[in-house]
Formats: sequence, C-alpha cells, structure tokens
Amino acid sequence: MAPNVLGISCFYHDSAAAIVQDGEIVAAAQEERFTRKKHDPRFPLRAINYCLEEAFLEADELDAVVFYDSPTLSFDRVMKSLLSVAPRSAEQWQKAGPSFLGIKLFVTRYVHRALKHEVPVLFTRHHLSHAASAFFPSPFEEAAILTLDGVGEWATTSLARGEGGRIETLEEIHYPHSLGLLYSAFTYFCGFKVNSGEYKLMGLAPYGRPVYADLIREHLFHAKPDGSFRLDMRHFGYLDSDVVTNERFDALFGGPPRKPESRITRREMDLAASIQQVTEEAVLSLARHAREVTGSRQLCLAGGVALNCVANGRLQREKIFDRIWIQPAAGDAGGALGAALAASHMHFGVPRRVGGDGRDAMRGSYLGPAYSSDEVRAFLERHGHPYERNEDREIRVQRVAQTLAEGKVVGFLSGRMEFGPRSLGGRSILGDPRRADTQTVMNLKIKYRESFRPFAPSVLEERCGDYFAIDAESPYMLLVAPVREELRKPFELPAAELGDTDLLEHVRRERSSIPAVTHVDYSARVQTVSRDVAPDYHAVIEAFAEKTGCPVVVNTSFNVRGEPIVCTPEDAYRCFMRTEMDMLVLDDCILEKSKQPAAPKDESWRQEYELD
Repeated sequence: MAPNVLGISCFYHDSAAAIVQDGEIVAAAQEERFTRKKHDPRFPLRAINYCLEEAFLEADELDAVVFYDSPTLSFDRVMKSLLSVAPRSAEQWQKAGPSFLGIKLFVTRYVHRALKHEVPVLFTRHHLSHAASAFFPSPFEEAAILTLDGVGEWATTSLARGEGGRIETLEEIHYPHSLGLLYSAFTYFCGFKVNSGEYKLMGLAPYGRPVYADLIREHLFHAKPDGSFRLDMRHFGYLDSDVVTNERFDALFGGPPRKPESRITRREMDLAASIQQVTEEAVLSLARHAREVTGSRQLCLAGGVALNCVANGRLQREKIFDRIWIQPAAGDAGGALGAALAASHMHFGVPRRVGGDGRDAMRGSYLGPAYSSDEVRAFLERHGHPYERNEDREIRVQRVAQTLAEGKVVGFLSGRMEFGPRSLGGRSILGDPRRADTQTVMNLKIKYRESFRPFAPSVLEERCGDYFAIDAESPYMLLVAPVREELRKPFELPAAELGDTDLLEHVRRERSSIPAVTHVDYSARVQTVSRDVAPDYHAVIEAFAEKTGCPVVVNTSFNVRGEPIVCTPEDAYRCFMRTEMDMLVLDDCILEKSKQPAAPKDESWRQEYELD
C-alpha cells in the first residue's frame, strides 16, 4: 500500500507542513499563512490540517509523521557550544534551555496530542531534509547537492550526492563556522532583522562598493581552495550572547551597528556590497569543489543561503554545472517537505519517478490552498463587498491587462497559494514595469517598505531571452540576470554620499525600458512564467503584451511589510483596502477600489508594520 507521509518543521522559525503520497507531493504550506503571524515558529497545526484535507486523509491513515531535524543532536550542539564559552554563556542557557527541555525534545508528544492519534513519528537530519527537498523534486536522475544555511544540528554546509531514491552525505562544515550566520551578522550590523532582513541586504548591495571585502577575508572569513572555511569567532557574539556581533566586529567596521529605521549611510551600502561579494565567491568555490568530488553535471541547492538569488545567478552564468535546480522553499519551511520526501524514498522505499519533460515535481510550487468561485462569492456577498463576476477568462484577463497598462496596481489571487517565500502569480501584486515611478509607488503606497528595494519581473517563458541575458528557466524567482544591454539607459551611481534614507533620487531614475524591475546594476530577479504550469497568470501577461508590446509585469508578494503573504480571499481583501491598490482579482471576481466602501480610518496597523 502506498505510504502517506506528513513532514513538519517548527520550533525555530517558518514552521510548515507537507504531505507526500506514494512519493508524490500533494500539499505544502507555512503556518504563518493561516495564523497571520510572520515567520510563525509554533507547531504547524493549521498547516497540518490543510495538508490532510488536501490529501483527503484522516490522521489515522498516515504511515508516519517526520520531523525535519534531530532535537537530540541540536541539544547536543547547544550544550557543547555553551559549555565551550562558560561561564559567559549562562544567560544564553537561561533562554535556550527551556525551549529544548520544554518543547523540542518532546516533538512526538506534540504530534500525538495534535493529531489525536499515535501515528509513528520519525526524525531526520536537518541538512538531509534540505538535501531531500532539493534533489527528490528536481528533474535530475542524479546530482550533486549543496546545502548552505545558518545551522542545522551541527552542520552549516554540506555536500551530498543524490541518485535515484538515495542521498549520500559526503562532506560537512560544522557550527560555529557558517556562511549563513556570517551573512546574518552583516544583516544585523546594517540594521535589519536577522532571518528576514537578508533580502534587504542583498537589495542594498548594488548601491555600494565592496571596499570591505578584503577586511572580511582577512579578519572574519578564512576560505580554503576546496571551498571549506572557518570564521574568526573572536568577532562574533552568537556563541555566548543573543547578539550576532560584538565590540571587535564594531571596531573593525568603524563603529556600532546601524540602528533599525535610522538613515542608511554609505557604510551600510558598502558593507552590503562587500559581504555579497564574499558570499558569491564562497558559493562558487563550494560549487567547484562539489563538481570535482561528485563528477556530476547537475547541481541542486537548498538551505537559507540558496535564497540568495544574486549568488545563484552568478553560479548559473559561471557554468560550473550544466544545470542547476534550487528548491523554491529553500529555507526551514522547505525542510518539512524534504523530511516527508526523505522518509518516502529512503525509509519506505518508494521508487523515485523523474518526469521525462524536464520539469520538476514541485507543480510550480503552487501547493497551498485554492478557493473556488463559489467560496469567493460567498465571502464577498456575506460582507456586502461590491464586485463583478466574469467567467470568461479571456475577457477577464483583458480587463486586468488594460488596468495594468494604465499604470494601475492590481492584487491578484488565483488558484493555489505558493509554498515558499516568493509570490509566483498565485498571491501577487502586479504593476506596469515600463513606468519609472512604479517602484516607488508600490514600495511606499502599497508595500510600506524601503523604496530602495527592487521588484521582480514576471516574463513569458517564451519571451524571456528578449529582455534578460539568461539561458535557463527561472520559474521560482531564484536567479538574478542582467537586463539585455540594448534595453538599458545610461545610469551611474555617484561616488559621493547617496541621497536620503530610501535613496529615492536614484531609484526614480530610468535605467532601462522596464525601469520598475531594473536594479541600479542593471540586474533583475527573473520569474519565467510557463503556459503549462501557470495558465491563468501566463494569460494575464500575454494579454498585457498584446496591449503594450511588453511581455513583462512587475510581480511582488501580496502583503504589506510585516505581514505574511495573503492566503484567503478575506486576507486579500483586507490588504487591498489598507493599501492604494486599484483593483483586486479574486478568482473570477473583480473588485475596483473606487466602488468599495471607505476603508477604516484607524491606521494603527501600519505603525506595527513600519516597526518591523
């Protein structure tokens, strides 16, 4: 009988659940989408319930629940690390001890209590979960696998090889030496929040110059020719405190960390550029070593560092491997999926099936809930929200495309919700990439976030090469590629201090014929949209191309700063009314902002998001 396996990740950050039936991915979702608490680390009860419903299963029909980590090994690492710096670590133990002694060592109890059934509970290794999430859904029969993150139990970097239904771990780098924690140290030092602000640091990097790169190589990050590395722990605080850096780190870079929400200075820009350069070099070095050790021509990537799409884009262009595949939920949420896949193939022996069409098994990462037209209309009518229903997809997409062509902003909820940190056309906010003011309007009036942060383009898969210098599909928005030279306009960042906090003067300048998705270094975080994988989203972009000649739209996640991506029609409507979006699409229902009742005057929610 085909095994039903539920994978879960929780108790650190980004808890999630995923279900695999007979080796096939059926559903996966992050808990935050249901609780509306960003990066929710709690036991993923709502995500589990969704996965069981999607798979039409009761708890007693599960063959196993698999936790993505080994709590005992993690406890071993915490204890030994704290003892190594005792007694300075006493305060750290007071914080970490209750978590492990009260929660993490009793996962089985939590599972049985939540499911009301004593289903078998299995445990895997953190990096094996990541590796499984990367290799098993990939389109490759065999591949090298690199996992790069902050820390699992002990591993922070691992090299494995996958073939068929097996994964063999070949090499590891252990805590406290971590590329992920190095990048997080600079995230914190530049005034952003660890485990969520790394995207901001990556987006800030092109504004700076890598003038600190040699200092990082000399004092912090010592790399060897084979890609292995060590950190000089005298400059970091995460072993004996809850602060990532320390006074030595401050002295090295000319003063204390930037205070959150304060002015971004040249120092932060240059630090971002410097750590980004060092990170890219480290990823390339590790990839070269992986190619040499495994002999494989394919590479799979997972772990939080694999979400660094700038490094991924450079890795793609270097052609160390013929093909690269990156798990779209590369962070800890994806560990839930990897745990379920690892148990399916490596514990229950389910044969792995690789499609012959070159596509992966992630189904576009559209693995979350969908809402039928009847459900959408029931919600709208129950609350009296004015809407128009149009069952004819062609007419509907033409209406959306015309709205975008007029420079307006559209909230778009269609089909199943995405699994992972990126909106890919299921829960997206869309805009016109040809307008120079789209980036600042969407950042300041829709997203309520720093205006220097770039937006991503969604481009028709068949037209990608006309706009971007990339020779690979990028369905999950995980590769940064240059905008084609013939589309660029002259632009140069000044060498002196850059404008104000949000760099508005420079963001507003046109850099190409699609300025809203062209970063200051002429790069773009590309999503290629396939007619086969995302037919509704593809149809919208195709209609926009027919009207404007441009097969590209701006795509950003359907949320505001500090809030998880929307899940339900109700979430989407609430976000729509609290921002300056012009149109909302909920399946086959269209809502215009001008026809909605006035939004509540209370804007205390916005202050909460601004402080994130």
